[in-house]
Amino acid sequence: MPQKNGRTSRRDIYLKLRQMVLTLELAPGAALSENELAASLGVSRTPVRESLILLAQEGLVQVFPKIGSFVSRVDPAQVADAQFLREAVELASLHALPDHLDPAIVEDLRANLARQKRADLGLEEFFELDEAFHQNLMRLSGHGNVWTTVAAAKGHLDRARRLGLHENASPAAFAAQHQEIFEAIVGRDVPLAHTAMRTHLRAVFSDIERIRAHSPELFATDASTVPVRRNVVVWE
Repeated sequence: MPQKNGRTSRRDIYLKLRQMVLTLELAPGAALSENELAASLGVSRTPVRESLILLAQEGLVQVFPKIGSFVSRVDPAQVADAQFLREAVELASLHALPDHLDPAIVEDLRANLARQKRADLGLEEFFELDEAFHQNLMRLSGHGNVWTTVAAAKGHLDRARRLGLHENASPAAFAAQHQEIFEAIVGRDVPLAHTAMRTHLRAVFSDIERIRAHSPELFATDASTVPVRRNVVVWE
């Protein structure tokens, strides 16, 4: 974890906990103990508590008085909202592509695609390459800075996408979709790129339905539902 003058900053703690939620290291619905988190991160409870408040404001953590704090279960409605935003931005960027594509960005995309096809690639490594691929497509259109706004709004979407990666076990199908989008772009076939991108981005919805069929506890249902404290805290 980054250090500043030998100490871990409050922002470092927040970013670390956020990453643990997004990567599913802290699973949807998991109970959160400030004491345990503080001990594992080697810090006091105060920055952990402050970080959980920030994550609650993002909808990634839920705090129930007299019961405790929990990682929010994946909310399909919030996934749909983030997907709507992302799709609108990314499809619009395809229509903003210049006549002459930046050769340096094109080569970055080629190198990214080559790494996506490595046989020993881990799922989290693929996710990072996936993010970089889409961000570079935004850069290609001249709107790379917009990606920061998109990324900040898609916490529930990113967890659903990671669940989908784990469900599919291999990222090969997603890598093939990326290749199709890239080839359509460099081939100047914007309608094909548009169709391929929309299909690619909407795959998360079928993943959610498939995963929810066998693991409904990972997903939010009724916003009024709260955990029940018995000998242990459980969701009903």
